[in-house]
Amino acid sequence: MKHQAIEQLQGVAEVKQDFPRRTLSRTERLQRWAELLERDPHRRLSTLHETEYQPARVRAAMRGDGSPISVAFDDPVLRTAGMENDSYGEAKRFFELSDEQLHKVICYCHFGATVSASTAARHIRALLVEKQPTMFARLRQMFFG
Repeated sequence: MKHQAIEQLQGVAEVKQDFPRRTLSRTERLQRWAELLERDPHRRLSTLHETEYQPARVRAAMRGDGSPISVAFDDPVLRTAGMENDSYGEAKRFFELSDEQLHKVICYCHFGATVSASTAARHIRALLVEKQPTMFARLRQMFFG
């Protein structure tokens, strides 16, 4: 597929940019991500180095070519649903994950330099059954540590 700037395409076609975003639930977004990874289960994907030791701002900007996050960002369905880039911070926001949850999927310390797509998908699917903290539990954590 050849990528072209919108300006280039407007010279040969009518380009509409006002299409509505498709709303996907958190579960649908995570399921889609896992499905994308499972399409090529033996593919080796890059991990992110020591995410747990990075300052929040640095961690949020971390990314890697060929990472599980970049697989998600390459998908037009997830981009249409609002995924803006392939950074750690964007994956955390878009998939509504905690640092601990995303760390289990993407960090070097669990897998080394690469992780198989099937392993990443398995960890993402585990997030679907993981009990989400209630609003009360989140407030208690905020105020009482």
